[in-house]
Amino acid sequence: MADTKVQVQAKKKRLTRGQKSRLSRGAQYVVFVAAVTCFAVAADWGRLKNQFAQQDIAKEMFPEVITLALKNTVLYTVSGFAVGLALGMLIALMRLSSVGPYRWLAGIYIEIFRGLPALLIFIFIGVAVPLAFPGITIPGGTYGKVALALGLVAAAYMAETIRAGIQAVPRGQMEAARSLGFSSARAMISIVIPQAFRIILPPLTNELVLLFKDSSLVLFLGVTLAERELSKFGRDFASQTANSTPILVAGLCYLLITIPLGFIVRRMEATAQEAVR
Repeated sequence: MADTKVQVQAKKKRLTRGQKSRLSRGAQYVVFVAAVTCFAVAADWGRLKNQFAQQDIAKEMFPEVITLALKNTVLYTVSGFAVGLALGMLIALMRLSSVGPYRWLAGIYIEIFRGLPALLIFIFIGVAVPLAFPGITIPGGTYGKVALALGLVAAAYMAETIRAGIQAVPRGQMEAARSLGFSSARAMISIVIPQAFRIILPPLTNELVLLFKDSSLVLFLGVTLAERELSKFGRDFASQTANSTPILVAGLCYLLITIPLGFIVRRMEATAQEAVR
């Protein structure tokens, strides 16, 4: 009898699963607050302000940081995305083709350009192409080179995204279109691909964010003052002023684009999940 009472009391003293979870979260919050407090106390905020937050230097960057650097960054990104989307669509269709050589070529392209760093692609476009084809120039100058370099990299990732989106469309959609007299190509263009894009819009937007950041590699192509993007503009200004404030300003300009795009991606993903439910 006494043993039974001891067992009952021991069970009462045990924490429930919910209590353990709340206790664990509380401990994590304490550790997080302690870490932030230690960082805030240990950091030399005066030196950080002098090196990264000089208002007079930041003011000197305007309006060129917006009208020149940010504008070029957006142009590079949009042009690279357009090239990547067009080429990625072609490669995705080749990947799904019943013709063996098309599938093999598409697979080889995807593996190569997903395996190589974007930096090497920029160097190849800027150095190897002029050497291999001395009489040929890429239209658009630096803008054309950046669009091609970013597009080649983006196409490899977009192709797999588009292929997955096309395969996610129920097969019955194609069969229904064919039964109505649509050709295979017309059914793909008019019925399947529009539905696929509704599925793949969030990952494509995420790829746009990645391209926006990869546009900083344009410096390896050699740019004029009028062709500088945010990263190059910030580094040049930092060298002139011997201060890191321009780097911080350039970073904030990147966030002006990437944060809203990230929010859009999350909203589209939430909408897509609700539609599935």
